[in-house]
Amino acid sequence: MSLPNPYQSYQNNSVQTASPGELTLMLYNGCLKFITQAKQAIHNKNLQEKNTNCLKAQKIIQELMVTLNMDAPVSQTLMPMYDYLNRLLIDANVQGSIEILDEVESFVTEFRDTWKEVIQINRRQQYGQGGRV
Repeated sequence: MSLPNPYQSYQNNSVQTASPGELTLMLYNGCLKFITQAKQAIHNKNLQEKNTNCLKAQKIIQELMVTLNMDAPVSQTLMPMYDYLNRLLIDANVQGSIEILDEVESFVTEFRDTWKEVIQINRRQQYGQGGRV
């Protein structure tokens, strides 16, 4: 009988108890992590690792696309941006391009930072000035 991995248990609990806004933030952070790993794999000339991490980043962008509420006006802007990022990730994977991954990373970082700020503003409005992410 194997012992449960405490880190894995913590991660599962974090995902299960997160708000939709926090889940989106986790997706952005995960995407950035996989982009960083893909860039390192390109640097190390590890094609399999590059491919795996580019595909993981793509899956996250696709998840963000699928979960957009298309009734919200901001979604009309985000959908083409996510589609663009998805295509860039494909190109980066095929070409093994750190430069293209840098571009995707820049966009995702900006989305993540904006999303984090929105969560903080919402928490301050809901709970007072003490809300933090």
